[in-house]
Order: sequence, then structure tokens, then C-alpha cells
Amino acid sequence: MGETRVRDIMNQKVVTISAGERLSTVEDIMTLGRVRHMPVVSSGKLEGVVSERDLLRASLSNLSGYGSEERRAFLSAVEISRVMTAPPIIVHPEATVSEAALAMSEAKIGCLPVVNGEILVGIVTETDLLRHYAGVPPDHD
Repeated sequence: MGETRVRDIMNQKVVTISAGERLSTVEDIMTLGRVRHMPVVSSGKLEGVVSERDLLRASLSNLSGYGSEERRAFLSAVEISRVMTAPPIIVHPEATVSEAALAMSEAKIGCLPVVNGEILVGIVTETDLLRHYAGVPPDHD
């Protein structure tokens, strides 16, 4: 049978965003879509990853003591490319789940874009790994 592969637990429905979009757009999508990590793509090619943590860091470092309107104006002015993690740490769909877990643990990150060649084919998150190790079937409806 062999060890489970990333392709078996990854989420293939990936919400992506373009590097030229603004942080306010990321915040809206993360809030509405309940996602914490978004691969950043340009012309179909993976450029980086933006996370809830990146959004928080950008807000906190620039906006301590400001109100929500000023915060929103700031987020509307900042391009994702300024705060995203690039180049992203990636994983191949044929990698084992334990290889993915080790990579995420060593890099202290919460997700890995799954890339086959240069094509983004999915994303694997901490939650996917925890569900796998707990014996819970993937939750990808």
C-alpha cells in the first residue's frame, strides 16, 4: 500500500490571488471564504503565498493606534507582492505526507502549495495534515 501521498490529502479547490491585488482584497476573501493561506499567482505561475499572519504583521507594524478606517485605507494601498512570502516553499503531489509535515514543521509555515512542474495543482495545510494523522477523511466538499 505504501505511505499516503500529498495528492491524497491536498485540497484541489485553491483560492488564488494575483500579486498586484491589494491587501484589503486578501482580507475580504480570507474573511468571507474562511481561508488562512492564499497562493499568489501571475500568468498562472506561482509567485508566492500570502497568509493571515502576513496580513496581521503588515497591519500591526504600520497601524498601531489607528482606527478601522485608517487601517482599511492602508490595506487598500498595499500590494500583496510587498508582504507575501516569496519564493514559496512548495511540495510535489507525489511527496509523502510525512515529507510535507516535516517541511512545514522545519519552515514553521501553515501550508504548502502543491506544484506539478510549474502548475499549481492544490494546497496542503496544517489542518489537512492533522486530519490525516487523526484518521479523519479529507474535508474537501
